[in-house]
Amino acid sequence: MLDSKERECRRHCNTLQHTATRCIALQHAALHCNTLKHTATHCNTLHCTATRCIALQHAALHCNTLKHTSTHCNTLQHTASHCKTMQQTVTHCNTLQHTATHCITLQITATHSITLEYTATHCNTLQHTATHCNTLQHTVR
Repeated sequence: MLDSKERECRRHCNTLQHTATRCIALQHAALHCNTLKHTATHCNTLHCTATRCIALQHAALHCNTLKHTSTHCNTLQHTASHCKTMQQTVTHCNTLQHTATHCITLQITATHSITLEYTATHCNTLQHTATHCNTLQHTVR
């Protein structure tokens, strides 16, 4: 028959074993979470690349349209004032395209910054949990 100290010791040992098992499960879950986050980050990068590619294709098409319009205008009209107006329109369009590209870059940078801050916070939490788990495992031994 076990005395009360032995029963208490066994209960404590069982609790520590349960805690260690739970900690290992949490470590596996954290590893799985990191894998999913890496996949999501890769997916976001591919999405941003595809979006940028589509935007560049659209800009190239728009530029070709502007070049064609400018050439056609120069062929049909011989006045310097009209050509100057077309050149100013092309310059303005190029400025708008540059501004739009800069805006997209800033949006991607902001999204990446937020993702990094969240990942760092989550990593710190996981490190704290792992340290606690290691402490419990050493206590069990």
